[in-house]
Amino acid sequence: MIEITLLDLIVQFVLLFGMIVAAIFAVVLRDLLAAVLSATAMSVLLAMEFYMLHAPDVAIAEASVGAGVVLAIFIFAISKTKREEEA
Repeated sequence: MIEITLLDLIVQFVLLFGMIVAAIFAVVLRDLLAAVLSATAMSVLLAMEFYMLHAPDVAIAEASVGAGVVLAIFIFAISKTKREEEA
């Protein structure tokens, strides 16, 4: 049986609150690069939450795909666009 301590609950609450804040920033921010970095931060926090829920395989997949590959694809796509000030 897995014992859940008060510290585990506090850490999970902080992770979930951080994910909500990062998701809101990802939607609200006007700068695309900042929004992508915020979404990546949310993905990393989600991976940490999966690890806290004793799903390390899912955490590794989320961290590598959600934070790594998606970040690289988005940055590559953003680098191919022009900023509004440059147009």
